[in-house]
Amino acid sequence: MIPTDSLITFLIAAVLLSLAPGPDNVFVLTQSALYGRVSGLLVTLGLCTGLLVHTAAVALGIAVIFQTSAVAFTALKLLGAGYLLYLAWLAWRAAPESLSDVTSTSRSHWALYRRGIFMNISNPKVSIFFLAFLPQFASPERGSIAIQIMLLGALFILATLLVFGAIAALAGTIGMGFSRSETAQRNLNRVAGAVFAALAIKLLSTQQ
Repeated sequence: MIPTDSLITFLIAAVLLSLAPGPDNVFVLTQSALYGRVSGLLVTLGLCTGLLVHTAAVALGIAVIFQTSAVAFTALKLLGAGYLLYLAWLAWRAAPESLSDVTSTSRSHWALYRRGIFMNISNPKVSIFFLAFLPQFASPERGSIAIQIMLLGALFILATLLVFGAIAALAGTIGMGFSRSETAQRNLNRVAGAVFAALAIKLLSTQQ
């Protein structure tokens, strides 16, 4: 299997990559500020569930399709951007409400979890990144490549949980201070809508 020193190097790299500003951690930050740390953690779990799909895609070779097929890449990119624009529209229209009311329903929690999954899966760049990054730490001499890729994917997900979980906790704590102000709530929704729209534009501008 993969040597311990290689796994440690990979985990450090994964943590640093998770810390780098990007669509996913910005998404966790805004959702945590709007709905509280618990909801931010649920979004994080959704994103990590999406990473499981990308890991499996790389292990099974499916990600190659998105790397070589312009049609598949464009279709998934348009789907993801459309969903982000829909979220931007919902956030922009959202009326101020108590954060405790939002986080008290399992339906809201489930919706946030689904939102994290869909946002991650609908970004073809994640599969292509995994396709380029994970195999660098795998070798046929160490056994099954698929098993090694799954192990590396699990470590990357662990790093993501640690980093994004910390972001969710911090942003959620700060966001709770806005729960008593309708004006602050409205402004947070506007900011979230702008972030979703910006992420959609960024996704649309990505190339294979």
